[in-house]
Amino acid sequence: MSASGGTKAIVAALAANLAIAASKFVAFLFSGSSSMLAESVHSLADSGNQGLLLLGGKKAQREATPQHPFGYGRERYIYAFLVSIVLFSVGGMFAIYEGYEKIKHPHEIEAWYWPVGVLTFAIIAESFSFRTAIKESNTVRGNLSWKEFVRRAKAPELPVVLLEDLGALVGLVLALVGVSLALVTGNGIWDGIGTLCIGILLILIAIVLAAETKSLLLGESAGIDEVKKIEASLVDNDTVTGIIHMRTLHLGPEELLVAAKIAVRHNDTAAQVAAAIDAAEQRIRVAVPIARVIYLEPDIYSETKAG
Repeated sequence: MSASGGTKAIVAALAANLAIAASKFVAFLFSGSSSMLAESVHSLADSGNQGLLLLGGKKAQREATPQHPFGYGRERYIYAFLVSIVLFSVGGMFAIYEGYEKIKHPHEIEAWYWPVGVLTFAIIAESFSFRTAIKESNTVRGNLSWKEFVRRAKAPELPVVLLEDLGALVGLVLALVGVSLALVTGNGIWDGIGTLCIGILLILIAIVLAAETKSLLLGESAGIDEVKKIEASLVDNDTVTGIIHMRTLHLGPEELLVAAKIAVRHNDTAAQVAAAIDAAEQRIRVAVPIARVIYLEPDIYSETKAG
């Protein structure tokens, strides 16, 4: 599965969220709807999140240094983790607080056409953003289900944008339901309940994002397909007769470290072993282009060393 950064999806989401945030805040000023205020903060937080993803992608492109010899590829994971924190605190916790206050001190919604009109516009705009994220994801997810794609993707940007857009769409529907019930019943408490539901939704999404990006930060191995390709490329059944053990680690979404102890024949010369290692490294890079850092240690196979 390609480790595409999904820049097009990020930019589409950023443009949509900036426009939606402005329209929601105007609707809040005219109507006093707490759902509108929570949703405007949510969209503003999402805009900041997309900015963080773009910044992380830019910083990850820096060249390796003596202090960071494996480069800065994991910057993308760090900024994706920051997104989950922002979504939890600025989006989720604020919405829960605002919803609680509105339930405790409800008041009728004024100028109802503002929130209803803005929410309708926001749902349309967010749908286009979500559609872009789906199209970008479909180019890299292969035969994986959406759940598997979010869990296995090594590039964090597309899963983050997908979950953000999904959360935004569901949140907009919740806000529209809350505002509609408040208008029909004349009881502003429904607006507060809608806001509270939005906050809970954002916190759940933030927890999922945090869990997935934490796994990437800790260091994940190559995918199953990549591991099989590397194993097939290593053994030539001539000088390299087998793999004693192998480890892989993502240094970033598009950079993989491969370390393996390989079995060679006991009577091969040093020159033959060195040539076999060079050939194996070349085969690995052809089969898995993101395998940038490769360390191969030759040894004589024994049961005690394997594993």
